[in-house]
Order: sequence, then C-alpha cells, then structure tokens
Amino acid sequence: MTQLILEQLLNGLQFGLMLFLLAAGLTLVFGIMDMINLSHGSLYMGGAYFGAAAAQASGSFLLGMAAAMLGMAAVGVILEILLLRRLYQRDHLAQVLATFALILIANDAVRMIWGPQPLLLNPPAALAGPVELFGFIYPAYRLLIIGVGLAVAIFLYLLVSHTRAGMWVRAGAANRAMAEALGVNVRQLFTVIFALGAALAAAAGVLLGPLLAVQVGMGENILILAFVVIVIGGIGSIRGALVGSLLVGMVDTLGRALLPTLLRATASPEVAAHLGPALASIMIYLLMAGMLFWRPQGLFPARS
Repeated sequence: MTQLILEQLLNGLQFGLMLFLLAAGLTLVFGIMDMINLSHGSLYMGGAYFGAAAAQASGSFLLGMAAAMLGMAAVGVILEILLLRRLYQRDHLAQVLATFALILIANDAVRMIWGPQPLLLNPPAALAGPVELFGFIYPAYRLLIIGVGLAVAIFLYLLVSHTRAGMWVRAGAANRAMAEALGVNVRQLFTVIFALGAALAAAAGVLLGPLLAVQVGMGENILILAFVVIVIGGIGSIRGALVGSLLVGMVDTLGRALLPTLLRATASPEVAAHLGPALASIMIYLLMAGMLFWRPQGLFPARS
C-alpha cells in the first residue's frame, strides 16, 4: 500500500506540473488583460501535433519539442496581433464566443492537415524504460516530465519575481491602467506573454503526447482543468497556478487510484471501478466550489 501511495504521489506531481505549464500562460493572460481565452487548449493540441510531426520527420524527440514550442509561439503572436487585440475591450461573452470559434477552426484545421487519426509520439529511446526509485519501479519518462515541470516553475518564478520584465507583468496584473500611466507598454508585453504561454502549452502537449493520445479535440478537457486551477490558485498568480495545479493533480490522481480500493469494502468490484474515478472527478470541482465560497479571490490572488 505504501508503494502504491508513493507511486501515485509521483503521478499526481507529474500531472500537476503539466497542468501548471498550461495554467501559467492562461492565468497571466487572464490576469493582465482580463480576457477569457478558450483557445488555449487548441495551442496545447497544436503543440502536440507539431511535436509529433517534427519528431517523426527528424527522429528526435528534443527537436520535435523545440519545433512545437517555436511554432506555437509564432502562432500565438499572429493570433494575438490579428484577432485577440480586437477583443480586449469587448465583454467576456464576446471573448468566449470568439475564442470558442477558434477551437472549432483549430480542430478542423488539424483534421485537414494531419487527418482524423491520432498521431504516434514516442518518448526518447533512452527514457522509454523504467528505473528503480525508492525501492519500486517507476517510468523514467514520467521522471523527465517532473524534472521539466519543476525547471519551468523555477524559471517562471525567477522571471516574474526577480526581473524587470517580471515587475512589468506583476504591475500589469495588479493595475493595468496604472502600469500604462507609468510607461509600461502593456500591449507589447501581452504579446510576449501570450507567445510564452503558447510555447508552454505546446511543451505540455509534446510531453503528454506519449502518455495520452495525440488526437483532435485533446485540448478541451484539459482546458477545463486549467481554468479550475486558476480559480483555485488566483487569477494572474504564477504561485497560485503552481499550487492549484499540484492540488488538482494530487486530488485527481490519488482519488482515481485509491477510491476504487476503498469502495470495494462496501460495493462490488465493478461498481467500485466505475464509481471511484467519477468521485475523483467530482472532488476536483467540489474543491473549486469550496474555494469560490470561502475564498473567491483564490489562494494567491495577483490583485491583492
């Protein structure tokens, strides 16, 4: 039982850090520009497809990830300049409708380019096998994901908390009008932030590609979890995005692993196998609902 808990804690850490890669860019976009961008999941999907295609063409997983991040960063810049800037002054309903349309366009574009069948994305050959960790066997590739997620979290913390650009980001998230009055070019800053968020979403797509299917519509479900994360952590807060991602990752993973075992004491194995994952999903939204009730600004709000 101890081995199972340790393994699931690592799985929860890995899943939470991947959610953080998505939520970090999304929370900054929402926090600075007060814009709801539903198309962020499409950037995650596009990154997975870019990475899979580039990895198959080059034979290198690393080159595939680099191509995905650069490609989706460029797509993000083009998208922000041509379309999203026109939505900043619109209400949230207009933003939701416009970015939801981008989801449909992106799904059809992927079908036209790569076809309806899922693409195959293999992990690096050197990390395809397991390693012994704390007395049990654990996939080496999942450890790579944990390492990359932690490295990105440290990088974003240093960037936001200890650089001049990070000071501009914090100022824009706290009070956009005051930041502009003090000479910060918030529009140009947002373009850079959006490109960074798109690159991080692409990295998450490539890293999760070998574990999940690289298929059309893969961004929608994980986008919902990313929004749950920023509600829990606080809109515009990198620290909140990290803590919220880890909470959601742990609750989801431990719930799916342990609840079926606990339910077998009072229900049949078939009922426990179906009810456990469902209850784990419900627990995530109960966590969000509780946060909205007791602390609607989130754990670490940027505008505090």
